[in-house]
Amino acid sequence: MNFLHDKHSRYYCIFIVTLVLLLFLMGIAVIDTQTAATKEMFLTHNNAIATSLLEEGISKEVIATALMNTEAGTTGNKFLAEIGLSNSTDIENLPYVSAVKNTILTSLFVMLFLWTLLLFLGTMLFLYRRERLYRESENIIKDYIDGNYTVHLPQSNEGTIYQLLSSVDQLATMLQAKNDTEQKTKEFLKNTISDISHQLKTPLSALMMYQEIIENEPENFETVKEFSLKIGTALKRMEQLIQSMLKITRIDAGSIYFEKSNYSIPNIINHAISELTTRADNEKKEIVIDGDLEQMLYCDIEWTGEAIGNIIKNALDHTDTGGKISISWEQTPAMIRIFITDNGHGISQEDIHHIFKRFYRSKNTSESQGIGLGLPLAKAIVEGQGGILSVQSERLQGTTFTLSFLTES
Repeated sequence: MNFLHDKHSRYYCIFIVTLVLLLFLMGIAVIDTQTAATKEMFLTHNNAIATSLLEEGISKEVIATALMNTEAGTTGNKFLAEIGLSNSTDIENLPYVSAVKNTILTSLFVMLFLWTLLLFLGTMLFLYRRERLYRESENIIKDYIDGNYTVHLPQSNEGTIYQLLSSVDQLATMLQAKNDTEQKTKEFLKNTISDISHQLKTPLSALMMYQEIIENEPENFETVKEFSLKIGTALKRMEQLIQSMLKITRIDAGSIYFEKSNYSIPNIINHAISELTTRADNEKKEIVIDGDLEQMLYCDIEWTGEAIGNIIKNALDHTDTGGKISISWEQTPAMIRIFITDNGHGISQEDIHHIFKRFYRSKNTSESQGIGLGLPLAKAIVEGQGGILSVQSERLQGTTFTLSFLTES
């Protein structure tokens, strides 16, 4: 009987039981009262008979015998019939019986009236509280429909109705979370589209300008060659931007399956820097690898290599000629850490908390080559494999990125 867990229903049931007990006690009281009244009328009637007989000179012994006699006989019935007293006699013609009847009816009416009044008032109070609860819940649900989740349905009591309201409130909480997520998603898409448009605007404008220059000087070989190279650079920048955004979007959507296996860390590092060593040599920068050559890491070599490559590209972008980029690693009982350290420009404290945001570019690095997607992509790749990417840096003191992966048990 789960409905008894509801406070209002429980109180109403207690009220009904109490009312039934009250009706029973009132019935006993009416019976006692009517018994006493009947006794009094019986004694009054016998007193009238005795008084009348004594006045007629009938002996007390005869009167006493007559009044105490309990055996009815034919002679008595005939006599009573002769004076108009029989079963067919109208009760109204029997004053004592009529009085008893009226007293009983009056008592029963008063008792039933009071009992019905209490039942009516208690039921109306129960229904009023229920109606108030329903109205309050209806108004709150209307607020939910209108998108207002600042109020909550009553849940302070037990019972089926409150369980239902609790479930509705949980549903509203889920809808609120969904709406918030959708709003954040819309805002993110809006900002992303705006950022992509801004990033594409520069190379597209350059392409249009380069094309116009080549078109105006088609016979000038040096000019055509120079601006053809610039067109290639702009196209490469656009391709890099689009590819990076596609990769981040796929990781965010959960559509990337990381094919993990055990690889030696030197193999992963070499895979990551295979296309960067030439750039480092051309820029007279050194990439140094130092660590246990037998150390293994359980990861997806392609994606992990890309993450490490993006961090090294960032280091090359922010390191001056003659700079040094060191890659090392260590193993603890719980984790394997890969450290990528450079002696470049470092990151100011105002920027360090934003470097993993997409398209974020510090005012101190306006001349660098990046587009602001390399580090966010690296973070997404590392975290997608259950790892952590962190950074420590000070302005003009170099930077250290740490890739932490749990060891496989």
